[in-house]
Amino acid sequence: MTTATEPTSIDDILRELDRARKNGPLHDILIPPCPHLLTRLQHAMAQAEPDLNEVAHIATSDVAMSAALLRSANSPLYAVGQPAQTIGQAMNRLGLEQTAAVMTGFLAQRAIKVSSKQLMRFWERCTKRALAMSFMAGKLPGVSADLAHTYGLFCHVGMAVMAQSVRGYLSTLVEAHARIDRSFVETENANHRTDHAVVGALVSRVWRLAPTVTAAIRLHHDLEVLEESRSQSEVNTLIAMGLVADYFMHRHEGLEHDVDWKSHGGAAMAWLQISGDELLAWEEELRETFEAA
Repeated sequence: MTTATEPTSIDDILRELDRARKNGPLHDILIPPCPHLLTRLQHAMAQAEPDLNEVAHIATSDVAMSAALLRSANSPLYAVGQPAQTIGQAMNRLGLEQTAAVMTGFLAQRAIKVSSKQLMRFWERCTKRALAMSFMAGKLPGVSADLAHTYGLFCHVGMAVMAQSVRGYLSTLVEAHARIDRSFVETENANHRTDHAVVGALVSRVWRLAPTVTAAIRLHHDLEVLEESRSQSEVNTLIAMGLVADYFMHRHEGLEHDVDWKSHGGAAMAWLQISGDELLAWEEELRETFEAA
């Protein structure tokens, strides 16, 4: 199950994950169960008319999750007028989909703990990526803010899961960052017969996230899809947005652009039909949001 034979249609990716989970290299990887509250939230949101009362009950069932919603509603990305002081006010300001996205992020962080020094600030950076994705969804026509936020949050979750359940993976992280003769996922596959894109997609599959998100996570290092149009357009859009979000994060943190951006940043901008001037303007708008995160 290496990057050399990646499927690109959503249905093919889902079938591949199911096969690998049953009798392939993913069989022994421990995937944390989806939190009970997240299962309830998904059920409430899946109704033809989402159950607002049930979402509110879930939100208020945990003080820390309530606080996370209020923080998000009062963040620079959403703050207008007087601060939101109740969960109802926070939900009204965020909107139902973004409320669910924030709750999903909170529950994911609680379910998948990250403590290794090799993954310092893991969830902080995932949250920043998700915020950047939500911001861009508001700028790009036809893009779901919910899907964008969820993809940004879970894009690299495979790293955290592999760090928990795969022997030697933390050493692989150090090696993968240091090597210049092969890509990050090639090093992961050489050492473990799988990689964080595959494992992250499996988490998404097990947790019943949207199939589009699962496919985008699976392909987020197969960036040639942006030029060859081998996958569904919604998947490509999430992948391209994720690459731009990481560009913004690197700029904000004063880091050098990574090899993915250097090789495929132009293709991502072309896919999203955004200009260099728009990129600069969005970066400036996101600055305060990143600092608050």
